[in-house]
Amino acid sequence: MNVVSARWSANGNGIGQVDLTNPANSNFGSNVFDANAQRQMLPKAVYRALEATIERSEPLDPALADAVALGMKDWALSKGATHFTHWFQPLTGSTAEKHDSFYGPVGDGTALAEFSGKELIQGEPDASSFPTGGVRATFEARGYTAWDPTSPAFIIENPNGSYLSIPTAFASWTGEALDKKIPLLRSMEALSKAAIRALGIMGDPTDRVFTTIGPEQEYFLIDKHYFYQRPDLIATGRTLYGAKPAKGQELDDHYFGYIAERVLAYMLDLERELGKLGVPIKTRHNEVAPGQYEVAPVFENSNLGTDHQQLCMQMMQSVARRYDLVCLLHEKPFAGVNGSGKHNNWSMATSDGENLLEPGETPHENMKFLFFCSAVIRAVNIHQGLLRASVASSGQDHRLGANEAPPAIMSIFLGAELEGVFEGIAAGKPLSSGGGGLLGLGTPVLPDLPMHGGDRNRTSPFAFTGNKFEFRALGSSDTPSFPNTVLNTIVAESIDSLAEDLESKVRGGAEIEEAVREVIKSTYEQNSQIVFGGDNYAAEWEEEAARRGLLNLKTTPDALPELISEQTVAAFSNYGVLSERELESRHEVRAEQYVIKVNTEAETAANIARTMILPATVRHLNELKGAGQADLIEESSALLDTLTERIKILEEVNAVHDDGDIVTEATYMRDKVLPAMESVREVADRLERIVADDLWPLPKYQEMLLIR
Repeated sequence: MNVVSARWSANGNGIGQVDLTNPANSNFGSNVFDANAQRQMLPKAVYRALEATIERSEPLDPALADAVALGMKDWALSKGATHFTHWFQPLTGSTAEKHDSFYGPVGDGTALAEFSGKELIQGEPDASSFPTGGVRATFEARGYTAWDPTSPAFIIENPNGSYLSIPTAFASWTGEALDKKIPLLRSMEALSKAAIRALGIMGDPTDRVFTTIGPEQEYFLIDKHYFYQRPDLIATGRTLYGAKPAKGQELDDHYFGYIAERVLAYMLDLERELGKLGVPIKTRHNEVAPGQYEVAPVFENSNLGTDHQQLCMQMMQSVARRYDLVCLLHEKPFAGVNGSGKHNNWSMATSDGENLLEPGETPHENMKFLFFCSAVIRAVNIHQGLLRASVASSGQDHRLGANEAPPAIMSIFLGAELEGVFEGIAAGKPLSSGGGGLLGLGTPVLPDLPMHGGDRNRTSPFAFTGNKFEFRALGSSDTPSFPNTVLNTIVAESIDSLAEDLESKVRGGAEIEEAVREVIKSTYEQNSQIVFGGDNYAAEWEEEAARRGLLNLKTTPDALPELISEQTVAAFSNYGVLSERELESRHEVRAEQYVIKVNTEAETAANIARTMILPATVRHLNELKGAGQADLIEESSALLDTLTERIKILEEVNAVHDDGDIVTEATYMRDKVLPAMESVREVADRLERIVADDLWPLPKYQEMLLIR
């Protein structure tokens, strides 16, 4: 059987494999410089050294870089590549690349393809136009990209050619991280060290612990004909106007429904393209809102999974154009129906393939699992504000807390069985698992199903789902890099705190099992307020959360200060993930992005209202006057006057917001500009319902969402 290791974890427990005898997998990883390609193109000693770097995080001997570069170049040329790029992830939230040709003139009228180890290891793109949050002045343009050998290079195809993409980190010439990869790699190392220490105390040594992620990506598809008639979608990614259609998602008939032919063709093409790039797509289905869908990969190492998620979003948008579709990744592109998120399934695994968050058949007996689960509970409780800030954005503010997504309050769902185990330990009771058994379905035709120890809770922002935690509060357009950086760092801190307590008890003469139980007990008692198994959408939960002392940071300006709190700075500095200066830069960048995005929305909303909706209403009113419809004239005339007045207010408040302080400016945009936008929308959406359909200038929700 022709089987090649694909370096991704099939279930969070170990290394998966792809069977290449299956025709559906024949092209999987074909455009990736993975282990199979490296083995073929590199000398054996070089290949082994590179594998050691990738698998055990050992430094690569620079002397071998030329040999790796030569093999990578020859492989890329065989794939039709003419150029290469250092592919990196600046603080814009998207990816960046500058293409350089392999070929250079040799003086006799011909060109020779060259690629050196120096070009592989380091690049020097102009850093002047990327956001830095004050880390360096605009005129200080020098920045460096550094090859990340743990994420394999890949080929991007175009109908007119191909190029080699080399995943890299991006830093300033003074060494500060200017990207989202460097902090993620640092956080993974911090967690590995903390987990290795804890496992060693418990008598279970391992070489390395890595985190895995499997982000479920939600998105909308609309016909490009409608997209290009909506200036708001073009400029902002969401509709700033649009009356609720007669039929939306009320019947739940779209969810898991039959996938329309054109949409399925798009999905199959997308999966084929992602497969060639080594992205292991597992699931596709219709989501809740009409026109909404989901794609989900198999678990991977967090760094590789983040790179693949960026590729996934890039390919989702480019492949859609082949089918005259546009892929919308905004968190709330349409009002009145569900928005889109990115559910981040997160776990920890050892180099031996053991999932540390796998409870096994009897979780009450698995003290190692309960130890690491306790560390996660503590981390989320202590750093709940930071977790909320890690997913904060203007798009998220329209989604979090709505009756579709987790609220802005961070809490953990454990499930009935696991919560019962922790409660039993805290109470000092004898333990037994309450789950197990079979779920009878009432007919001999259907098989009995294994019964889980607890139901799922779709309303929880941070839920335990069997052998992993699902952080469900990420936005659909966001990279999972920073939320996972935060998660890795705060869990590393908690593991170390629990390990220190454990060491103290063992030094005091306690048996290891007794000591672990005591650590779990005290940790849960001190942090159980973060555990909640009820309806997170209910108004009563907000009141209960306040009584528990939990934070409710409803908007981005509320949440962003958590990025630079004393507690956050201490955690990130202690583990070398981000310095105080680097954290302040990210706070500055996130606040600036919030202001710019809201300002763009406000200017777009005012322009559409003044140049499209207002003239359409005037034409409609003139037709009514010609027909002598007095009652209808009065209604339309009143709405026209209100619209005109509100447009002026929006233009005024959006023109006076700049006072030089980005935090104050962000608060102003939230408190003044957004309400002014909403007031214009309110009257415009009422007009949409009464203005003649042939006069209304914007495609309507019923067209964009229901025509596929």
